[in-house]
Amino acid sequence: MSILEKWSKAIDERDIDGMSKLIHDNYEFTLHSAGKILSKQDVLDWVASDDINASKVRILYENDEVGVNHSVVEFKDGNVQGVLAFFRFKDGKVFRQETGASNLPKD
Repeated sequence: MSILEKWSKAIDERDIDGMSKLIHDNYEFTLHSAGKILSKQDVLDWVASDDINASKVRILYENDEVGVNHSVVEFKDGNVQGVLAFFRFKDGKVFRQETGASNLPKD
């Protein structure tokens, strides 16, 4: 199973231990839509909060150094976004992540 397949599965299952093993200790997540940079612990807390419901996840590209995926993400507050994520890997873990998001109509 690829890093991004494991990543998606861990988010779907709210597997915080699994996520922790996938995230490099020096991880940074540039969340462009909010203008923030999140740490490993920030992301673990976010996944644990059950705020993220990703669907239609597609891995567009992945090799040993980088990965790109696209998904539709629905948040607890009802907002829905199309999210394109770029990942950089280091030591077999997610080292850097950036996302760009487009708001989608709410159902």
